[in-house]
Amino acid sequence: MIKQTLMCPNCKNKVTIQGVPGEKISITCPKCNNLGVFTFPQEKTKDKSYMIKVNNLTKIYDGLKAVDNVSFKINRGEIFGFLGPNGAGKTTTIQAILGLIQVNSGEIKINGLSISKKGKEAKKHVGYLPEKVAFYDNLTALQNLNFYAEMKNASKDECKPLIHEFGLSEAVDKKVGKFSKGMIQRLGMARAVLGNPTILILDEPSGGLDPRGVVLIREKIREMRDKGATIFVSSHILSEIQEVCDRVGIINNGVLVAKDSVSELSTKLNLKPVISVELEKMLDAVAESVKKVKGVEKVEIKGKNIDIICEPKTKSKVIVAIEKAGGNIVNLKTKEPSLEEVFMRYTGG
Repeated sequence: MIKQTLMCPNCKNKVTIQGVPGEKISITCPKCNNLGVFTFPQEKTKDKSYMIKVNNLTKIYDGLKAVDNVSFKINRGEIFGFLGPNGAGKTTTIQAILGLIQVNSGEIKINGLSISKKGKEAKKHVGYLPEKVAFYDNLTALQNLNFYAEMKNASKDECKPLIHEFGLSEAVDKKVGKFSKGMIQRLGMARAVLGNPTILILDEPSGGLDPRGVVLIREKIREMRDKGATIFVSSHILSEIQEVCDRVGIINNGVLVAKDSVSELSTKLNLKPVISVELEKMLDAVAESVKKVKGVEKVEIKGKNIDIICEPKTKSKVIVAIEKAGGNIVNLKTKEPSLEEVFMRYTGG
């Protein structure tokens, strides 16, 4: 968090505010009610374009490479999704980034600072949600957050509002030992964002949550990004990753096999969209006409619907072919290649 003292240009009253680098906030002078906007300056770092930088990371357990020469960079203000099958090396990579394990080789920097040389300083502005969230069972939700607020040097005033924000209003004074898995996950996310960290590292943030909880976490991730935070999220729920992430990295057998946006990875794999057309009445002539269009790879009939896999530029030709064959289009949808398709191709599924 950054503290900044500002002077009202109207009445010269001084106001102290706090926020994270890059965050834009609206301010109302408590003395004259003059309105203003302030953007907190970005922190100067040695490598200011990247908030997380992993270079040639290798970790060996019992002669086996859990992580094999992995390298990637995460931009400031980016949501980066980290995917892989069970045992692929996701959690090991996260533990290495946080300096929780000794690595065999490689260099990791957080906000331009080496995790091996300046770990404490590097992790000062990091919020972390582990895959297995744990709290003190004999303490209440509020007592737990107050304890972690002290550890993180964050204001205890944030704790109760965060508990309410994550849907635990009825459990503020309830001992965590009586919490369900979903409730513990929500409290874990509250702990991760305590103190408004500039970097969030989330390992399976949707684990154990009901649909409402999943939406709540998704919206909080976007909110933190909009405030200027950089977010590294590992999850096996591919639809959630596709929903929020700017780029993804896919790790398989300890090797980073791909990293880019979903659309770019789809292009590299030559995955094509599916055009789904609903007709007033299906005609044999329509299917035959579509099959003859250059660029069409596959045609599938489902009652009054026809699904066509083709090059994006072929879409207009397909529509013309349907209409020329006497088809009356009721509805048309384009389904872009999903992250699941990309993931399966890169991991050999």
